[in-house]
Amino acid sequence: MAKETRATAFLASHNVPFSLHEYHYAPNGGLIGMQAADAIGAEPGSVLKTLVVEIDKKQPACIVAPAHQKLNLKKVAALFGGRNARMMNPEKAHELTGYHSGGTSPFGQKNPIPVVISSEAMTQDHVYINAGDQGFVVRIAPADAVTITDARVADVAAD
Repeated sequence: MAKETRATAFLASHNVPFSLHEYHYAPNGGLIGMQAADAIGAEPGSVLKTLVVEIDKKQPACIVAPAHQKLNLKKVAALFGGRNARMMNPEKAHELTGYHSGGTSPFGQKNPIPVVISSEAMTQDHVYINAGDQGFVVRIAPADAVTITDARVADVAAD
């Protein structure tokens, strides 16, 4: 393996098939997930963004959804029996997961938090999810991602 992160080590330790893909990360170049899709030649619906949110200012969650989708924070909050959800402060998310903004992965988090994977992602044969570093993704079957993170599958897209 050319590059190893906590995420790739986690995947390897679970014997999950995956492949690695790197691209030029441009933090000021627009939507990162869309940059990744262009760079690796993937359909936007198969490139997933990983977001860390807080429900009712106390419950953290990791949301994995297609890069082109807007997130419905009310739907996310409802999944956890909450009233509202908001994006977690990047420094707090880093402290919790061990990943920097733009490199957050649902795999191998320092302190694992509940994961929700968009139901739309489950329609893909494979998806690209951040591998724990900026400009670095893994190609994986969505069912494998759900299994190894014990994720909940739900509709989290804005209407």
